Amino acid sequence: MSSSPTVQHISDCFIKPLYNSEEAKKPVYLSSWDLAMLSVQYIQKGLLFTKPSSFQLDPLLQKLKESLSITLVHFYPLAGRFKTLKQENPPLYTVFIDCVNSPGARFIHANLDLTVSDILSPKDVPLVVQSFFDHDRAINHDGHDLSLLTVQLTELIDGVFIGLSINHVLADGSSFWHFFNSFSEVFKANNGQKQSIPISKSPNFNHWFPEGHGPIINLPYTHHDQFISRHESPNLRERFFHFSAESLKKLKAKANQECHTSKISSLQALSAHMWRCITRVRKFPADHITSCRMAINNRARLEPPLPENYFGNCIQTVRGIASAGKLLENSLGWAAWEMHEAVVNHKNKDIREWVEKLESGMIYQLGFFDPSSVMMGSSPRFDMYGNEFGLGKGVALRSGYAHKFDGKVSLYEGIESDGSMDLEVCLLPDFMASLETDKEFMDSFSS
Repeated sequence: MSSSPTVQHISDCFIKPLYNSEEAKKPVYLSSWDLAMLSVQYIQKGLLFTKPSSFQLDPLLQKLKESLSITLVHFYPLAGRFKTLKQENPPLYTVFIDCVNSPGARFIHANLDLTVSDILSPKDVPLVVQSFFDHDRAINHDGHDLSLLTVQLTELIDGVFIGLSINHVLADGSSFWHFFNSFSEVFKANNGQKQSIPISKSPNFNHWFPEGHGPIINLPYTHHDQFISRHESPNLRERFFHFSAESLKKLKAKANQECHTSKISSLQALSAHMWRCITRVRKFPADHITSCRMAINNRARLEPPLPENYFGNCIQTVRGIASAGKLLENSLGWAAWEMHEAVVNHKNKDIREWVEKLESGMIYQLGFFDPSSVMMGSSPRFDMYGNEFGLGKGVALRSGYAHKFDGKVSLYEGIESDGSMDLEVCLLPDFMASLETDKEFMDSFSS
């Protein structure tokens, strides 16, 4: 598809909250979890829909813009911009959200002369999908000038893609889908009344700080060049693999049986399976150390726990570690138990110790991912296909350029919503070709 059509931007505008509450006029100070994200990229996820027979573009665009304005009343920081606060005596450097001096969130209307089948039929995800999102290659610190949220509607010949990109300093995956779900909920309830619409799950913007810290986190820098870096992904292949509920049950049962336990979850068994399969195709020497990382939500693990609707970053990674030889000579159950132990042993004490490290000014850099590792990101627990926007149920989930590297696996809810999962797998071309001929892997999922 190298000579295929490209995405054309038709129009764009900025959308402000329908009105600003008193709370929305105050600066929003960020936790160390949030500030650690300044040098990584935006979250870019969206849904592909087929056009219903009654499809009309202009009313859809108008209702999306109105609904976005109403939704931003509840999620007002997403309409802001970053500001840096710095002084010399005493030394102070921090970044906060200015919700007042901002043009708002961005809304883009774009067009692509391709069909839904052109997007879904190729074995690999077409590169043009990256153009379904704003903030291509942007890092979060760019939110001083760029929008913190963009909604992009791309019209295809027989479909529509609605892509959201949200600055990762403001939101982790839980918060990203919290906003997406609320936007869809407001759209459904919006009858053109141009007034506030209540939502079922209001966001909590009370950012968490350890006792005696915050709300202003003083970073040990004097200029952003000291902590900002940009990362260009290598040439990767990106494919989706569908694991049916039945195939996941088999993996889980196999892992538990091999360990004589019933404690291993489907997600832990699947993560171990991907760790083993990807490590095998990488052909490391037996003594080469490998790992499998999983993103983990800290909200319920803190003591006292944070509310489920806590809006911001509250994530970490846990990992299983093993030499390539040990990982592959042992069973799936052995690797799954390593992942299980990593998850269950991640507790309040570990979280608080990690936050202490972040408080010293640690900023994540995209280039830090270990080429010997597999990273399991996102979560099939998020409500993804419940977002419909008057178009019926989406036919596929896709993501943008951000956070793609060799060994990145993103987990999505399966379209059947029955416990199935879709895995978005990014690998170097040679490794992907080997994975496609790996019998254990290819026998484990549903085509």
